[in-house]
Amino acid sequence: MPREFTRAERVSDAVQQELAVLIRDNVRDPRVGMLSVTDVDISRDLAYAKIHISFVGERSQDEIDQGIGALNGASGYLRKLLASSIKLRITPKLTFFFDESGRRGQHLSALIDLAISKESPVAEETDSEES
Repeated sequence: MPREFTRAERVSDAVQQELAVLIRDNVRDPRVGMLSVTDVDISRDLAYAKIHISFVGERSQDEIDQGIGALNGASGYLRKLLASSIKLRITPKLTFFFDESGRRGQHLSALIDLAISKESPVAEETDSEES
């Protein structure tokens, strides 16, 4: 049986796609730069949206905070643009957050690579002893 999607999930997907385009085309603040809208959580009444952002490239925590601050400062402008592009009875209030999942993924990948590199000589010695 196919999964039923709630209205909030459908609106969330539409807002995510539209915001990615609106930010790319309309936000000229250098603190924002290139980013990806990774997720949108919308309240059940569709009045509030938490926008999760991931920046492209390495950034310090201060640069991340400035970029998120710039987006939150432009949230009213982005909400107005969103209202004109997506027809909703209520356009959600936008709040931007940094998505740590990309950083955590890179950190875990580095830890796995480190563990494998430390493990490799032991595995090679074991293989040569068995021969």
